[in-house]
Amino acid sequence: MHSNRLGWILLAPTLVILFFFGVLPFVYVVFVSFHSWNPFAANPEMIFNGADNFRKIVFDAEFLNSVGVTVTFVFFAVVSELIVGYFLAQAFMKEFPGKAIFRTIHTLPLIMAPIIVGSVWKLMMTPSIGIIPHYLNEWFGLSVNIGTSSFAAFATIVVMDIWHWTPLVTLTLIAALVSLPQDPFEQAQIDGANKRQIFFHITVPMIAPAVVATVFIRLMDALRTVDEVWMLTGGGPGSATRFVGVHIFREVFPKTNYGYGSTISVIVLYLTIVACWLLYVTMLAPRNTKKD
Repeated sequence: MHSNRLGWILLAPTLVILFFFGVLPFVYVVFVSFHSWNPFAANPEMIFNGADNFRKIVFDAEFLNSVGVTVTFVFFAVVSELIVGYFLAQAFMKEFPGKAIFRTIHTLPLIMAPIIVGSVWKLMMTPSIGIIPHYLNEWFGLSVNIGTSSFAAFATIVVMDIWHWTPLVTLTLIAALVSLPQDPFEQAQIDGANKRQIFFHITVPMIAPAVVATVFIRLMDALRTVDEVWMLTGGGPGSATRFVGVHIFREVFPKTNYGYGSTISVIVLYLTIVACWLLYVTMLAPRNTKKD
């Protein structure tokens, strides 16, 4: 009994901070989502409009387009980061000259703020002064302008996100691979299993929890990407890179439509929870059932 009380006492500061900076803001956003509110209008008071904001979302072409763009971005970015991160993790498991230096350089993007990442890539992709368009034109004869090409803008954001967050995936998978017991691998080799069979039947199932946790983190981060995209393309050209986060930003700040912006935020949170739940059911639930 005494140990339980001590545990709650130690958790109390964290719970208080979580309540004031997590629960209360969420409740307030949900409350605002049922109102029409422009604090800078002639009438700055909240006007209750029931579920009108939620009905409006269903017919909001810009929002629906932003969801499609975001889902496409999340798929290409997260899948690429998992693949590249796994191969880098396997490479770092081996010894090679300059490993410590390369590993340090590899993790440097993680310490950079997203808005700084967007600014740096903006400079590198500017046609007149950017190093990337210069060498693409000089080496391959390609003229790249993210201000006019929708494909170039979207592809650049995907590559930028891979560059920024692959080190996180690599570090997570290194921790998972290092913790694996060697007995199953040695037994599989004795039984004549090849590398592909060992990978799919031993390595993947054993690191599945780490992979799912990593995907959860990257999925939630990717769905709310704003800073880098705003600095790099501003959501353009057109609506090619207008992700959900950028759409919310445009609704809340330039348009000062706080009620509708809050509604979109609630819907995006719901979609994120559903996506994470589906991922868990697909990848981990069957595995846990087999164990039982």
